[in-house]
Amino acid sequence: MNILFKRDTWQEIYYSLRNNKLRTFLTMIGVGWGMFLYVSLLGAANGMENGFNRLFSGFATNSVFLWPQSTNIPYEGFPKGRQMNLHLKDIEYITKKVPEVDYISPQSVRGNFGTPGDQISRNGKKNTYMITGDFPVGNQISKKKLLFGRYINDADIQSKKNVIVIGEEIYKNLFDAKKNENPIGKSVNLKGIFFNVIGVFRVPRGGGMENDQSAYIPFSTYSGMYNEGDKVGFFAIVGKPNAEAAVVETKVKDELKKINHVSPEDTNAFGSFNLAKEFKKVTGFLTGMQLLTIIVGTLTILAGVIAISNILLITVTERTKEIGIRRALGAKPSEVRNQILLESVVITLSSGLLGFISGIFLLIILNILTMNNDAFPFYNPTVDYGNVFSAMGIMIFLGLIIGLIPAQRAVKIRPIEALRTE
Repeated sequence: MNILFKRDTWQEIYYSLRNNKLRTFLTMIGVGWGMFLYVSLLGAANGMENGFNRLFSGFATNSVFLWPQSTNIPYEGFPKGRQMNLHLKDIEYITKKVPEVDYISPQSVRGNFGTPGDQISRNGKKNTYMITGDFPVGNQISKKKLLFGRYINDADIQSKKNVIVIGEEIYKNLFDAKKNENPIGKSVNLKGIFFNVIGVFRVPRGGGMENDQSAYIPFSTYSGMYNEGDKVGFFAIVGKPNAEAAVVETKVKDELKKINHVSPEDTNAFGSFNLAKEFKKVTGFLTGMQLLTIIVGTLTILAGVIAISNILLITVTERTKEIGIRRALGAKPSEVRNQILLESVVITLSSGLLGFISGIFLLIILNILTMNNDAFPFYNPTVDYGNVFSAMGIMIFLGLIIGLIPAQRAVKIRPIEALRTE
């Protein structure tokens, strides 16, 4: 009969572990701690990755934001300190000259970049909010999660309609949100002009790239209301899938410098923010964290398995007489070897399972604590069970390999010498 199915085998393992409770417990801590670190750190890394993915959900991460500033180098007879501007006509020029550009979203904002916001009022309720003039393409840069209605469309732009898409906070301040009042088709007052509400958007949990105390109106309406002409506040430039955002950023700036007669060495004429670069830093950090998790967990598990081997060596020495009696009664060397190996596997597997359960329990607690914390990018800390079970399999294999050392030592014990041992 196979040793695994012998009742005596499991009874011997039980009595051996029970008679050395403290030693067994300390031995199990090493492997269990390694599995605990592996599961908890890997889950935490995935939780942060999920949190950042949620933060940038619906956002074109391969994008660059560019805005006009002032020159700091005299050039072609122009003095330094000349104020730059962006225009709608620049979009066609840039897309022709820089083939790496996929599309450009022009926007103008009141209430940001040092400009004051404007007051929106309704039925005596009022407050100052950020106002953005936008095109439909702006919703591709940052997809709005709409609670009511729709976003700005081409017809709104062409007809210069007085329509507005408001953030959830504005909706709560101006409408009866407790009764889920439908604001679509109702009017709000902006700069003495009545605008029909066509949509309400919610900022994703974690903040995203939006502000729920902001409102969007057609760019054409914005330009007329603020007398901006074809001037643009900033460009949101999205590169093609295989294009490097840094290359797009540099080429666009160079082309804008050419048409505005700015020195190629001038680094202040146009400001920019490379979101793709920052996003890569985040993803690189998360990848590094996952790699560190695997390394730390693996080394800790390996150290624990080695500790099991050392403990079993001590156990074999203490059980020399017992092993001698078994050999004298006819136990085969393979049976003695398998007994020691099975003890190694039982300790390793039990330790790993306890570490795994403890790690999962910790992740559940972390998920509960951070579930409603919008300021911390952490969400749904899960682990790939395939990776965990692979680690468990490797751990058991190592337990077998390491267990061979005390098992071979037990086999070499001669019955007569063992019986003489006190």
